[in-house]
Amino acid sequence: MGGPGLSALLLFCWAGATWAELDESGRIHRGVDLILDCSLAKDDGHHWGLSASKLNMAPATLVLKQVPVPDDGMLDGFTDFPGVSEAQGDTPIAFEASVDQVQLPHAEVLLHAACQEKVVTCELSHLPQTGQEATSQGVAYFISSIQGTVLASVEFQVMTQTPSVQHSLGAFASLHCGFSVAPGSGPLQIEWRWQHQGQGRRVYSWEAGKGQALRAGAWMASTELLEAGNASLALPDLTLRDEGTYICQISTHQHQAQQIIHLSILETPKVRLNLVNEASSPTLFCSMTGYYPLDVSVSWSREEPGGSPTSANGAYFSNHRQSSVGTYSLSSSLQVEPSPKGATYRCQVSHVSLTEPIVLEIWVAPPEKGASMGFFIATGLFFLALLFLGFWRCQAIHVNPKSHGLQSMN
Repeated sequence: MGGPGLSALLLFCWAGATWAELDESGRIHRGVDLILDCSLAKDDGHHWGLSASKLNMAPATLVLKQVPVPDDGMLDGFTDFPGVSEAQGDTPIAFEASVDQVQLPHAEVLLHAACQEKVVTCELSHLPQTGQEATSQGVAYFISSIQGTVLASVEFQVMTQTPSVQHSLGAFASLHCGFSVAPGSGPLQIEWRWQHQGQGRRVYSWEAGKGQALRAGAWMASTELLEAGNASLALPDLTLRDEGTYICQISTHQHQAQQIIHLSILETPKVRLNLVNEASSPTLFCSMTGYYPLDVSVSWSREEPGGSPTSANGAYFSNHRQSSVGTYSLSSSLQVEPSPKGATYRCQVSHVSLTEPIVLEIWVAPPEKGASMGFFIATGLFFLALLFLGFWRCQAIHVNPKSHGLQSMN
C-alpha cells in the first residue's frame, strides 16, 4: 500500500490468529489480523490524496493481515476477521494489506491499544503516481471509487510511539520516528522540520549516509540504527525556541511519508507566601516565579478555627514579568481582615505543568489585646511632645525679644 495519510481512530480489541512460530529468543509468535478504524483523505478534486482537509474524509477499515506478535497466552480465543460487512459499522471501504515485505515493531502494542484505553492514529492516503508505474499498479484508477475490499501490501510505513512529548528547559529530548521499507525501495532521504506560530525551519537532514544538523547539537541515530528503522532525533539543552511541531519526513524514490510530533516546554512555578506589616496593616504576598507557559491561576481562601474555608476577596495582582530565559513571574497581595480568633489563609496556584494545584497556607494571629490602646497612647505622647517644644520656643522668644531681633538682623 502506497502510504499512510490523514486521520485518526481507534484499534478494535479483536484479531484472528492462525499460525505460530518461535523467534530467535525462544518466544512464541503468532500471526494475527490487526483491525484499525481509519479515515481516508479526499482532496478538493474528489480524489483520495494527501491534501485533504478534516472535513473531507471517508471512513475506512485497515486490516493488516497475519502480523507476527508475541503470544502472551491470550490469543487462543481470537477468531479470524469476519469481513467488513460484519465488522464495525459496515465501513464501505476496506484495505486488507499483507505485511510480508516490512516489519511492524511492537505490533503487540497495536493489538492491545484499545483494550488499554490508548488511541492509535490510523492515516490512509493515496500517493499519486504517473506513467508506466501507475498503469502497472492500477492504484490511480480504483482508489477514489471503490466500494468493498482492496487487496494490497504494505511497502512503506512511518510511525512514532510519542506523538506528544513534554520537557523542561535545558533537558534532553528524544523524538521517536521509526520506519519500515520493503526491500529494493532504494536509498532513503530523511528530513526533520520544525514549525511553530507560523514559522518553520529545517532541523536535521540525512542523505547518502551523511547527516547535517541545522539546529546546534541536534543529532540522529547511527547508520546501524537507521538500517534497523530508527530515525529518531535527539535535541539536547532545550530552550523555548525548540517548542513546537516536528515533522519527521522519510522519502524513497517511490514513496514519501511523515510523522508529526509535538514538543512542549513546561516549567513548574515556584511559590512563596509571606506576611508583612503584621502589627499595623497585615498583608499577604503570594509570589510565583519561573513558570512556563504563561497561563497560571491564583485563588485565595480564608478559614477561621471551627469554620469552613471561604473565598478571600479583594486580592491584587501584578503584571506578568518575563525573565531572560523566557519564564514568567507573577505576584498577588491580599490585605488581611482582622479576626478576634485568628484565621488560616491559603494561596492556591494552578498551572498546566502541575498534576494538582500548589497550596500554601499561613496562620494570621488575632490582634494582641491592648495593642490598639498602646497605639493611641504612643500617638498622644508624640503630639504632646510637639506641643511642648512649640510652647518652649514661644516662651524663649517672649523673654528675650531684642536678642532675638538682633540675631535675626545679623
